[in-house]
Order: sequence, then C-alpha cells, then structure tokens
Amino acid sequence: MAPPPPTPYFHTLKNNDRVKVNDHVYCSPSWSIRDGTPYSIARIMEFLPAQGVPIFDKDGNRSEPFTRVRLAWYYRPSDVSDRPSADCRLLLAAIYSEVCDLSQVRGKCYVVHRDRISDLAGWKKRPDRFYFTRLFDPWIRKEFEVIPSATVRNLPQHIREVLLERYEYVVAEKEVVPDLTDTLRTCDTCTNWCSSLETVQCDRCKKFFHMGCVNPPLLAKPSRGYGWTCAPCSRRHEEEVDNHEGLRQLVPAPPKVVKTNAPAARGRGRPRKDRQLAEKEEAFEVKHFKMWPFRYFGLYTVAEDTLDPDDLIFPRAVTRVGPKYQAVVPAAPGIEPLQNINAPEERGGDGTIEVMSLVNEMSEAEVRTFEAHKGSLTSNPTLKCSVDWLTEVTRRLTDAWLARRDFTTVDMKSVMRPEKWKKSETRYLDREWTNQEIAAFEDAIAVHGAELRPVREEVGTRSMPEVVRFYGHWKSMKLGEENERIKAARRSGRTDLLQPPSRVPSPDEEGSIVKELTRGNNSCGCCRTRESDVWWKAPKGLATGILCDNCGVSWRKYADLNVRPIREELVDKNKATKREGTPLNGPVAKRAKTASSVQSTPPPAGPAPAALQIRCLACQKTGPMGKVLKCRECNFRVHAGVCGVVVDQSTVDSWVCDLCANEKTLEASLNADCLLCPRSRRDTRKSTVYPPPDTYLRACKPTEGQAWVHVICSVFVPEVNYSDATRLRLVEGVSAIPQWRWANNCTICNQNGGAVIRCSECPAEYHISCAWKQGHKFGFEMQGEKPSRRDTTTIVDWNDVEGCMVPVIICKGHVGHKRELIDICATNELGETAVQVYCKNYKQVPVAQTHGLLRKARRLDSILNTSTEGAPADAEAPLPSDPRCYRCHSEFSPFFHPVSATTNGAASHADARTWLCHRCFVETRETHNHVATNGIVS
Repeated sequence: MAPPPPTPYFHTLKNNDRVKVNDHVYCSPSWSIRDGTPYSIARIMEFLPAQGVPIFDKDGNRSEPFTRVRLAWYYRPSDVSDRPSADCRLLLAAIYSEVCDLSQVRGKCYVVHRDRISDLAGWKKRPDRFYFTRLFDPWIRKEFEVIPSATVRNLPQHIREVLLERYEYVVAEKEVVPDLTDTLRTCDTCTNWCSSLETVQCDRCKKFFHMGCVNPPLLAKPSRGYGWTCAPCSRRHEEEVDNHEGLRQLVPAPPKVVKTNAPAARGRGRPRKDRQLAEKEEAFEVKHFKMWPFRYFGLYTVAEDTLDPDDLIFPRAVTRVGPKYQAVVPAAPGIEPLQNINAPEERGGDGTIEVMSLVNEMSEAEVRTFEAHKGSLTSNPTLKCSVDWLTEVTRRLTDAWLARRDFTTVDMKSVMRPEKWKKSETRYLDREWTNQEIAAFEDAIAVHGAELRPVREEVGTRSMPEVVRFYGHWKSMKLGEENERIKAARRSGRTDLLQPPSRVPSPDEEGSIVKELTRGNNSCGCCRTRESDVWWKAPKGLATGILCDNCGVSWRKYADLNVRPIREELVDKNKATKREGTPLNGPVAKRAKTASSVQSTPPPAGPAPAALQIRCLACQKTGPMGKVLKCRECNFRVHAGVCGVVVDQSTVDSWVCDLCANEKTLEASLNADCLLCPRSRRDTRKSTVYPPPDTYLRACKPTEGQAWVHVICSVFVPEVNYSDATRLRLVEGVSAIPQWRWANNCTICNQNGGAVIRCSECPAEYHISCAWKQGHKFGFEMQGEKPSRRDTTTIVDWNDVEGCMVPVIICKGHVGHKRELIDICATNELGETAVQVYCKNYKQVPVAQTHGLLRKARRLDSILNTSTEGAPADAEAPLPSDPRCYRCHSEFSPFFHPVSATTNGAASHADARTWLCHRCFVETRETHNHVATNGIVS
C-alpha cells in the first residue's frame, strides 16, 4: 500500500489567520527596514527550519520547528514600470522565490487568475482579493501572457497530457498565444505536428507545411507583410491568370473574419451576489509541479523538453547563434588555411591572447625569486589578499620574465595598466571609496536592490564597472559577517542567535503603529481625519507622518492612497498671517505620491524597491523626485525648499542648479567664490573651481553685483537680505555687514577676510562655511516674545507653535544643550521648509517702497560717509589705476585711503602715494585711537 499523504502543516499568524503551503499571504519586514513601502504579496512554497539546521532529519522528515518560509513573489505593475495602474488589485506573477523569516508574514490574502473569476467587479469589492493575467520575468525584464494549460490545444497528445498533468498555467509571448490555443496543426505533406517556429501556412488554401517538407525547402519564413502559397495553389493561380478568370470576379469578396482566441468581453452590469460561487473560486485547487503552477511554453521552447521533469521552467530569450557569438573553428589538420597578409589581426587568435601568468613554465629557482619579490612589493595585508592586486603583480612579473629582465625592476607604484585593445590606460585597482560614497551606495541598495544602474546614479561619482566590482566585494563582506555570526552561535550552542539581529521578535514587530500623537502630527496625511482607533506610520511625502486605520490598511495591503488636498481656507489663513510686503504666491502643499509611483515587491536578490528616492546633501535624508531635486549637469542633490526653487513637475527631470545654468546664460560672474567666505588662495589666471557637487555648499545665489554667495551663508548672516525671498535671489546687504565680522579670525580656519558669526552657546566665532564643513548644528529656534514687543516683531506660526524664528548655529561639542531646533529642511503643513519660512518673514527687503538701485546707492553712501570722517585735506589725492593695499595687498575695496589719511599720521613713515583699503584704514584708525587713550594695544 502507498503511504498516506502527509498531513498539511498549518501555521497560525498573530492575527489568528491559519496558513498552509500554497496559501497567498502578505509579507513585509519591519517598518524601519522597508522604509514605508506597502506589503509584498507572495505564495507560500514550503516551510523551513532555522538557518543552519538541516532541512531533513535522519529519518527523512522535515526538521521542526519551522522558523522560515520560502515565498514565491508577486509584483505590482508599478514595481516594474513607471506607467501608473488604476487597478490596485492587479498583480504580476513571477517565477522567483526567496526565503524569509516566518515572522514577516502579516496576513492571508487570495490571488487567482483572471479566467477563474466570473464576477471581477464583485471580486475586487471584497477585501484581500487580487488577480493576475501576466507574468514578469525579473531577469529578462519582460512581461509574458499567462493562460490556463487546458486552453493549449496545438500540441501532440502525449505532450499535452504531461502539460495538463503537471502545470495549471502556461507562460508564453503574446504573439504566440493564438498559435497555442488553435486546433492541432499537422503538416499536409508528412502529417506530423507543426510547431510554430518551423511552420509556414499557405495564404490560399490555409494548410500548414514544414519548411523542410515543401519542394524546394524554404530557408526562412516570408518577411512581414508578405504571404506564401504552396505549389498547387500557385499553379492554379497562374492558370486563372492565363484564362483571365480573375477579371470576371468583379463582385468584392466578403470581408475576412479575423479569428481570435481571446475570451469574450464581459459586461459591466451589477455584480452577481453568488456567495457559493465566490467561495468556490477562492478554494480553487491549483496544480503545482515542484512547487510551481506554471512553466514557459513560448517562442523559444522545444516541445519535447516538456517531458523532461528536470527541464527549466523559466522564460527564455532568443538564442545567440552566429559568428558574432560563437568561436571560429580552425581548419582540419593537414589543411593549410589561406593567409591574408594585409588582413587586420583578428581577436580570439593565439596572437591576441594577453598573457597573465607563465609561472608554470618557470624553473623552481625563478619561482622562489618570483614569490620573494612579490611579497616585498607591499606591506599592506589588505593588498596582499586582493585579487586585483595579485593579478596585476603576476602579470607584471611575467612580462619581466618574458623580456629577460630582473624581477627587481618591477614595482607597483603606478596603478595604471595598458590595455591591448584600448588606446588609453586603465586602473587595475579602484580608488578607495569614501564614507559618503559607501553610505550612498548602501542607501541605494536598500531602495533598488541589485539593480545597479539606479544605484550608480545615486552614488554619482563612480562609473558602472566600479559599482559592479564594489557590489561584489560588499556582498562578500556581508556574507562573511553573517557566516561569522552563525559560527559564533553554533560554538556557543545558542540556536536562538541563528536569527539575524534585525529579525528578533518584538512586541510591536512591524513597528509601524503610532502610539502617541504629537501636536503637529495629529491628523491623517491622506484623508485629514483626526479620529481613528489605530494610527499607522505614513510613507514619505505626505503632509503628516501618520495615517488613520482605513488609509493605513489601504496603503499597506493595496498600495492605494487617495490624498485629499489641503482646504483652501487653511491656505488663505496661513497667507493672511504673513507680514506686509511678503509675496503671497508661495508654494502650497505638494500632492503626495500615489500608489502607482511607489514600488513594493523586492526585486531579485534585494529588498523592496520603492519610488525613486534621492538623498539631500543638506540634511542627508532621502525624498522623492520633485521634493528633492537633482541637477542634470553636476548631479547636485538638494531639497527644493532650501535652494529657493519653485517646483514645476514638468521640468523636474531637466532641473539644473544656478552655477550650471550660469555657465550658459552668463548672467553673473564666472568666479564662484563666496563673498562671505575668506578669499581662496589660488592662481587667479586659472579657470574657476566651482564648489564640488557632493556638498550643500554647491548651492550658491547671485548678488546684486553679479557675484556669488553660499545659500547657507546668506541665510545665517543677519545683515544679508534678498530682493526675492521666495526664490532666494539677488542677495543684498553684503556691504552693510559690520566691520567686526570681517576683522575677527575664524576659530576653525584661523583666517580673516570672511564674515564670521558667533556660536549660540559659547563665544566661539567662525565662518559659516567652515562651521558647515566641521559638522556644527544648524537650525532655527522658536522663541517667545513679550506681548509688548509683538507689534514690532514678526511672529511666525510653525506647526501650531507661534514665536519669533531665530537662526541658531551650535558647535558640535555642545551635546547637552536644551535648545529645540528646527532642521533647515524640515517642512510645515504647507510643504514649506524652515529656510523658506524664515527667509520670507525675515529676509525679504521692502521692494514695494524702494528701488534696488536706490537701496544699493544708499548703502554705498553710508560707506563713503564713514570713510571720510576724520580724513585730512590730502584725502583727495588722485587714485591710481590699479590701487593695492600696502597692508593686506588686496585689490578689492569699495574705497581706498592714502596712508597719510590715518589719524595723527600713524603711518607717516610711508610714502603719501601708498594706499590702504577701507577695512585696513578703519582698523588702523581704531588701533591708534585706543593707544592714544589707554596707552596699550588691545
């Protein structure tokens, strides 16, 4: 007697759902790992024990307890294409599986083929119901049609029986489906079955023939748009033409009915309320062979291979056959091939082989010398274990041996190597990856998985080959760490440590439930409701960081969000609180990304892909395209709000930063040095070196004099304003900065010449750019104002907190400060960043009262009036054509003073034709007055 079938294993989830093999489930890691993406949908293939435990015990039974599960993934259409899909219940099947922890299974759902559903509208109205019609292959990156195997009729009977016995569905290309579902086709000559690849059909009698059965045999099928007729039909047609019978058929023939095997169109009437039929469709038993319900049977399939149970079921692409892909077979022995002396050297021959090593041909003494010199070329243990370094050392020593040179003449100082088939040299060893590049790489891997092209775009500073090589090293390093952890757990005898640290169960395992609401985060980011029994964490890009129970479940299960726009009265209320002279056409809250642009299911060998996330260089946080912009020219990435960019969704992909745009428009100077930073000591004859695109200091804005300043410098220097604070354009007031900011030295770079600002917690003073490079804390603090001063102070409402917005810079050493700072990239309920709100309320000049040229003239007048105070009569000495300060050797100053103009002739020893810049003149005068009064120099 045959043994009874094994009892199916059931596992009870935390929501009390019982699941078994071939059930469809929701699967997702914790919220922090999946970064807000929806649940993935998969089918349970098998239950597995813990990692490191053998699957089968000594008796041949599966080891228990089961802690892992093998899942066959489904994709959502938005996961594999940028095209939006209005049907949130439509999925794409895949022949791709992955082993996950059993704790990641969140609930049970139902997924069936479209042809198994009689009432699609009623099916989609029920919760946790999905359907699929196509299959996506993650390796070929192509979609295929999925049809029931019972509909395949154009097959020999023995092959069709095996196909029906093993598989429920068949995967094929769209153009092959009509041929598969047609009646059995046999050759009219040999009466054998005709496959679609080697079959030709007569255009007149509609009979099928093998291309080798016709006389003469056909070498290829007719081109697209042309037909073929068999010999009897061709002869009959010629006789009709000769007898002029074709001219008598003046009556047009009836239109040809195009045969189609597509299912009949279903009406959109009211859904039928047949409960028993719906339950029968849910419980439909699907045949599985080796845990898969379908196999590929398309254009590149050999039908007889279906009989082999070990044949691969994956979709296939066109076979690479021909001289472009295959090796050139040499002539038989004894036959001399024809030699063409003038023919170019062909690749693949003996003369084109690049010799990497000939150690096997060296003597024992030479091998010992070879190894001794190889070990002395470097003392770095990492390089001695590097495959790339060892390969290049072996190649160079082999070249020296072939050239009869001593091994001591070989060194590894140069990292470049010549390529035989390239004109330029290439590096044999990639340069070291910086910490920022590694962080960007790991963040991109977490989002895109093994899709290395978008990963390369996220890194931005590496070529595609470098990213591919680093991915291999990085993956080996991760596997090594995992193996070391498993070995340590086995040595300690603790099987509970075999689970990865991030997978250890916790009370809130998913980590996506919000337990306490804050004042500015108390409404649903989708429907704006303030009442819900359960609050869920929201994905990025919404107005708030929480979702109500309905919206949270809809997003996690169906990747569907119907975002309700902000009420107009709320926008008007916020606009009315702005001060006079501030533009009222600020950007309103952005509409959040819909489910069609968010990816959920993980691609092969990687975590779940999501919508294109870009890391901002100002706050080091990621955001969706549009909220975070990426320069098309230099790959500079920054939040739009902290760079003064008004987002236009139609031009997001083609956005360029101000410096790159100025290279073409030439509206401002090509010298990109910031006026508020110390002057760089470089050769002015060389071309300007722009700030690198991998730092926020790349964000610069033009001044009223066509120069440039850093955005971060112009925001945090109090005396600097903007003519257009909405876009942070036309910086004004650089000349109004007090003298002490220019005179005091920076405590970081110990230089003067730039405007310094004081730390909010200590007397330290530094340039803003130096503080940014040093990693100091930048932000804004909401300070309360006395009621008596509210009429003279601008009050700002930031997420239900009112007060005066004050810019703050704190040294990174002040860890225990009590200030609550708002990050520069933080956004309010209108989608405006903190930089935008501060600049609109405090940095906008009154453009309605004065003209820009008049404001500039008044500031210059104040400088000239200050410079002429206390100047003697000889201050009107003629100014040379190229004046230079004799003290600081500067050529740039709004006003130059003769040395004799200093108070009481402090520099009377110098020639009267020597000049002082305005800053040195003021310092000299103040120093002289202090000495005359106190007798000491401060």
